[in-house]
Amino acid sequence: MQRLRIGILDLVTKAPTKALYSRVMNPNLASIMPQAVGVWCEEAGHDVTFLCFTGSEDLISELPSDMDLLFVGAFSQGAQLAYAVSNLFRQRGAATVLGGPHARCYPDDARKYFDYVVGFTDKSVIDEILRDCSLHRPVGIHLTAKSQPAYIPGVRERWKFIQPTIDKAPTHIKGVPMIASLGCPYTCEFCIDSTVPYQPLDRDQIREDLQFLVQKTPTAWVGWHDPNFGVRFDDYMTAIEEAIKPGALSFCAESSLSLLSEANLKRLSAAGFRVMLPGIESWYSLGAKSKTGRKTGMEKVSQVSDHVNLILRHIPYVQTNFVLGMDIDAGEEPFDLTKRFIDRTPAAFPGYSLLSAFGEAAPLNLEFQRDGRVLPFPFHFLNNNQAMNVKPKNYGWREFYDHVIDLTKYSFSWKNIIRRARATKGSFATWVNVMRAISTEGFGRIKYYKTVRRLLDTDRSMQRFFDGDTRELPAFFVERVRRDLGPLWEFLPPGALYHDPNAYLNKTNGNRVTSGELPVLGPALKATVTQVRSASRSEV
Repeated sequence: MQRLRIGILDLVTKAPTKALYSRVMNPNLASIMPQAVGVWCEEAGHDVTFLCFTGSEDLISELPSDMDLLFVGAFSQGAQLAYAVSNLFRQRGAATVLGGPHARCYPDDARKYFDYVVGFTDKSVIDEILRDCSLHRPVGIHLTAKSQPAYIPGVRERWKFIQPTIDKAPTHIKGVPMIASLGCPYTCEFCIDSTVPYQPLDRDQIREDLQFLVQKTPTAWVGWHDPNFGVRFDDYMTAIEEAIKPGALSFCAESSLSLLSEANLKRLSAAGFRVMLPGIESWYSLGAKSKTGRKTGMEKVSQVSDHVNLILRHIPYVQTNFVLGMDIDAGEEPFDLTKRFIDRTPAAFPGYSLLSAFGEAAPLNLEFQRDGRVLPFPFHFLNNNQAMNVKPKNYGWREFYDHVIDLTKYSFSWKNIIRRARATKGSFATWVNVMRAISTEGFGRIKYYKTVRRLLDTDRSMQRFFDGDTRELPAFFVERVRRDLGPLWEFLPPGALYHDPNAYLNKTNGNRVTSGELPVLGPALKATVTQVRSASRSEV
């Protein structure tokens, strides 16, 4: 086999940024699979250049110009950036591969801009691409394994790709990604893991990786990437406890409230768990996940608040996750209940997501598409907060945004920021809570939501797009993508701002999935885009 020059790009953010919080935290958000692909490519005898894009790098200059093959890992919010990068390096002669959540959610759209699009990925899928390494155009090929991989290279094997990424973090916070299991036993209808069988990974590898980390970087934070950490609680806690001394490393994990009993919390705290992200999602459903049974409304708020306060007695940093705009929600009550939760649980950081349908991620998305409720927002905004691409069932858009703005302002008022800081234990947790509140997740979102709400009153193109009366993209969204992509805007392929929001339904019904069509632009917006492309060309 020819020795290939391979580039691997992990997009942990969708655009360049100089924000302090992003500089500190983005290097800790690296994904595992791009690093695993790097290991597999080197094992096959190829030369690998690895780059984790945290927002501070120059993608055009830091990736080699003479690559044979470029792998890109991206969430959907990074799709437009990924499409532009792929186009640039395809022009330079490289074959390109897309993996990650976007490839799983929107494979048919991604095939228009990549030679290979991969779903479930294991070493055999990567080996197949390396053997072929040819151009597949105008439409790429879709490859997927039958299931999630049974083995993923551990931290020791991935270290040469981990270390350059965590070295970018300007503080002592160095986050190393690990994973103990794949899939999830719960079936939250909006979740990409709802249909993926739960699969534990090798505990011996976990022990070896933790022992390696203690020697290599004893101040490391381990970020567990399990969809739901602790499903086999005793097995994995025993592996951690046998591998390293209590508190030798710090851990962060996402888990359900049903797994966080006081006995388990004491064990987690002793082992070094410092951050926990439980999902609450709704005050009216998902009782099994929150261990609240059939309790709803204020009764559920009371029980969940007591439970989260219990967690905070053992774990210093807790983010509680909510989904806003679910079909079961109506009126002011869901938002008011969340306010009452904040009042009763001042130290918890509330994480809000707007209900979003990510292509083929979940069967529920088919229902939304059948009902004509999915809107073609550019992928760039599908990060759970900049766009809600599902028309709410029980709210008009203006009413919904009024509620979201009111709740966000309440959550991140100076009064509640100060209450949160005073109730939080530890300087690190306090600093993170304050920084998140005054940056993009608090003040930044309030400003953004207010802008969208104002445009719903004053911009007819926004009104018609949100109502589903037109596919013409409002200038507001086009301009933000252009601004974020900067010099790479020139390389965004024609049509890449648009996607078919009903592609999953069409494929399920046996309809032919088209190769796509150009975004619908009004005459004035066409002129703007032409001018922007001309201006950008001189910057590259």
